[in-house]
Amino acid sequence: MRQSQLFTKTRREAPKEEVAENAKLLIRAGFINKELAGVYSYLPLGLRVLNKIENIIREEMNELGGNELSLTAFQNPELWKKTGRWDDEAVDNWFKTELKSGGEIGLGTTHEEMITNLMRDHISSYKDLPVYAYQFQTKFRNELRAKSGIMRGREFLMKDLYSFSKSEEELDDFYDKAKGAYERIFERVGLGDITYITFASGGTFSKYSHEYQTLSEAGEDTIYVCEEKKFAINKEVLDEETLAEMGIGMDDLVEKRAIEVGNIFKLGTKFSKSLGLTFTDENGENRSVVMGCYGIGLGRLMGTVVETFADDRGLVWPRSIAPFTVHLVWIPGEGNNSAELAEKLYASLNDEGVEVFYDDRVASAGEKFADADLLGIPYRVIVSDKTLASGQFELKERVSGEVRMVSLEELIEIVK
Repeated sequence: MRQSQLFTKTRREAPKEEVAENAKLLIRAGFINKELAGVYSYLPLGLRVLNKIENIIREEMNELGGNELSLTAFQNPELWKKTGRWDDEAVDNWFKTELKSGGEIGLGTTHEEMITNLMRDHISSYKDLPVYAYQFQTKFRNELRAKSGIMRGREFLMKDLYSFSKSEEELDDFYDKAKGAYERIFERVGLGDITYITFASGGTFSKYSHEYQTLSEAGEDTIYVCEEKKFAINKEVLDEETLAEMGIGMDDLVEKRAIEVGNIFKLGTKFSKSLGLTFTDENGENRSVVMGCYGIGLGRLMGTVVETFADDRGLVWPRSIAPFTVHLVWIPGEGNNSAELAEKLYASLNDEGVEVFYDDRVASAGEKFADADLLGIPYRVIVSDKTLASGQFELKERVSGEVRMVSLEELIEIVK
């Protein structure tokens, strides 16, 4: 992509109404646009990051044996009434509307009801199980406060996987595999070292659920980290009984602020019993399907990466989810030679399969360098009269700030 063809522009100043650092930086860099409180559009660069996060998650879900589908956002009130969750007192963040033909309809906050009902047409025997189905779906939640940028929105993209098993043992086996997949996801997006599996409330489903919490002062949650055993406990379930079950004491824990970046629940038979999802087992007996659910908010994960790695100059993207690998910056000189060299380098890197964002604009070096810092692409390659004279290219790494002169062959080897 050529920067001259990108319609978005960077901003020097952060929007005054934004509180969250992730929103300030992403808006300044032209990755997102705020439409309403808690509602953001993803612009070309932001969408590239979001798509890369989605693809990492998709690869791990497919590795688990997941089947991808896409369910409608519209929700049938009758299904939710059967599970007791249509009433605003049970779920307090509904978006509901009246149909012109009469009756109500809702916009999905989550999809347990819909997918459980769907599976009634596809699961009838033990031979049909297990089933693991997932989607990337826009969710709608009528949040009272939406001040955390893309980490807590009223409209957001979520990966939700639902498992359907014959027994608690089969659920437990998949649940453990899902834990491993989640660990790999957070490792691949650069958050592995500071993300902890965290014991949290299981609500009406089970004693505990498991959250994945990333350490950050921007977090809304208080967790207690046990470094020795590499897990944490959410403040909401921290008591003597929990400590005894974990085999630890308060002296083993350190209080931290954290951002919840994922969660997994054992649902048991709550939804299958309410909605009549059953199967015939090996002995011919009718039994309720045992379920689990596994969620990750993609925007929340992207915002957490920003909060974690950004510095005083702008965004800093891990290479795995950066919008581009190389930011090729051409500095206009006295003649056309440097421009011709930049064009040739742009073509060479593209031929090698390297994702390149080419700043071909006629602008000052200072403006270009400031924009490059703000955008946070991992490698910056500078082409100017100076580099032309040296016969090498100036390479700068965004994370370390290291600058070195490299040949074309060295450059390609490094960025590939």
